[in-house]
Amino acid sequence: MNDGRVHFEVYIRKIPGTPWILDLATETRATALALANEMMTEGRAVAVKVTKETLDEATREYRAVIIMRQGAADVAAKSKPQGEVQPLCVTPQDLYTVHARERIGRVLEEWLERHYATPFELLHRPDLVEKLEASGNDLQHAIQKIAIPEAHARNISTHEMIRAFHALIERSVARLMKDHNRGVLVDLSSESFAAAADRLSGDPERGYLLGAGVAAAIAGAASWGEKVTQLLDLADEWPEQGRGRELALHTVQQPLAEILEVKPGIGEILGRGQDLGENLAAMTRLAAYDTVAKLIRVEKSVAKVMPELSPLAMRLAVWLESETFQDTRAAIGRRILRELTGQRRLRPGDAAGEIDMLRALGMALTASAGKLLPLEEVQAAFIARSRMLVTGDFVEAYLGQDMTPKQEVEALIWLTENTIGAANKRQAGGWLKAVITSLRFEKDVAMGNESPAAKLASLAGLQRSVARCGLVAEDFHPLQEKLGEIGGEIELRAKITQGVARADAPAVHRLTVLLKLAVGESAPLGPAADRARAEALKLVKQDTTRAALAAAPDQVEQVRALIQKAGLAA
Repeated sequence: MNDGRVHFEVYIRKIPGTPWILDLATETRATALALANEMMTEGRAVAVKVTKETLDEATREYRAVIIMRQGAADVAAKSKPQGEVQPLCVTPQDLYTVHARERIGRVLEEWLERHYATPFELLHRPDLVEKLEASGNDLQHAIQKIAIPEAHARNISTHEMIRAFHALIERSVARLMKDHNRGVLVDLSSESFAAAADRLSGDPERGYLLGAGVAAAIAGAASWGEKVTQLLDLADEWPEQGRGRELALHTVQQPLAEILEVKPGIGEILGRGQDLGENLAAMTRLAAYDTVAKLIRVEKSVAKVMPELSPLAMRLAVWLESETFQDTRAAIGRRILRELTGQRRLRPGDAAGEIDMLRALGMALTASAGKLLPLEEVQAAFIARSRMLVTGDFVEAYLGQDMTPKQEVEALIWLTENTIGAANKRQAGGWLKAVITSLRFEKDVAMGNESPAAKLASLAGLQRSVARCGLVAEDFHPLQEKLGEIGGEIELRAKITQGVARADAPAVHRLTVLLKLAVGESAPLGPAADRARAEALKLVKQDTTRAALAAAPDQVEQVRALIQKAGLAA
C-alpha cells in the first residue's frame, strides 16, 4: 500500500443478481487479480470485480476505480435461493480447516515465505507464533485484510470484526502455548511417528496433536526441498496396514499440499524450468507419472516436451500415484489450472513451440483426467488458453516474416487444429480464411516452381487438412471450395485431365490416374475433379477398358474402390 493511501479490493457474487460481497482487501494489485481469476476458474463465484481504492486527502474518503471485472451475473436466478455468508471462525479449532488455512496462507504469504513455513506449521508451532507476534505490523495487516471483507459481508463495523479476530487469535495462541508447556503435543524425537499415530488414533484432538509433532519435525529444514524430504521420510515409516495409517498420512499431506502450492516450494522440488511451459510439463508428470509415462511411449510430441524428474520428485511421484495422497495431487492440479488460465506465455519468444507445448499438455491432462483433475475443468482451462493463441499478436508472431502463403496456410491449419472452444475455432478459421482467399496465396500457388501435378496434389492435401482441423462445416466448406477453384484454374491451364485421357498408355493406368484426380487424392475436389470424373466415366464405359481390367485381376479391387468413391459405380 502506498502509505495507506491505495489498496485493492476483490468483490464476488456467488449467485447471479445478489449484492457484491467484499472477499479480500490487499495492498498488492497482483494478489487481488490472481485471487479474482482463481475464484472464477474454480467456480467459487459467478462474477468477480477488482477495484483500486485511492484515499482522497481532502475528504478522507476512498475513491474506487474498477480495474477488472469478469462474469455476467447481473440478472438474478429466480429459481435459486440467496446464498449464505460462509461461517465465521469462532473457535481455535476452526482455524485448522482447509478453508481457514487457505486464507491464512493468502494474507500472510510473504511472511510465511520468508520463514520457510506453511499455514499448517504456523498453527502447530509455538516458536513461529512467537515470531509472528513479535513482527509487529505483519499480524495486524493480516487481520485487517480478513476483517474488512468479513465486516462488509456481515454488515457490521470493521472495528468490531477486528476485535473478534484478535480475541480468536489470543485464545488460539493461549491454547497452543498451554499444550506446549504441559507437554501434551507430540514430540517425534521421543517416540516414533507410527507409535504416536497409533496412540492418538482414537483421540478427539488427534489431528491437532499429531500435527504439532509433524510441524516440529520439519521445523529445522533450511529449504522447501528438505521439508518435502522429511515429510516423505515420515510417510515411508508406515507399512501398508496400521491402525493410525490414515491419520498419519492425512496429517503429512496437509503441509505437503501447502508446500506444493507455494511457488518457491514446487520449484525447489522440480528444478527451475526454462519457462512456464516446462514447469507445467514437470508438474503434470509429477502428479500423473504413470499416465504420462504410457503416453510418452506412444506420443513423440509428448516425449519431446516432458522433462526428466529429479530423484526427490520421482520419490514424491510414487506416493502421488496412491489414493492416500489424493489431496496433495489435487493441490498440484489446482496450481496447473491457475497457471494455464493465467496470462503468462508458455514459451515466450517461440510461438510454434507454445502450440506444441499446449498440445502435449492437453493430451497429458486429458489422459489423466478424473485422477488428477475433472475433465470439464481441464477443457475449460484449455479453452481459456486457446483464446490467447488466436489473438492478433500471437498469430503475427507465429507466422513471422519469412513464410510463404502456402506455409502460412499449413501453419494456421495446425494452429486451428490445436485450439478448442467454438469461439476460438471460429477465430482461428477467420485467420485461415484471410490467407486462403487472398490474391497473394492464389498467385503464390499458381506462379510457384512446382509442376502443375504437384500443385494439384498440394492443394488436395490442404483441402483434406482444412476439413480435419475441427472447423464446423459452414466455416470449412467455403475454404475447400476456394482451394478447389484454384486447383481448377491450374488444371485447366495445364490440360492435365485431357492429357491423361488421350495419353498413349494402358487404359487401366489412365483410368487409375483419372480416378485419383476425381476423388480428391491428387487434385482438390471442385472443377478439376469434376472434369477428371467425366473423362473417367467415358473411359470406364469403353469395351477395351473393361477387357483390360478383366486381364489384370490384381488391379481390379483398387480400381473398383476408386470407382465407388468417385460415385461412378452403376
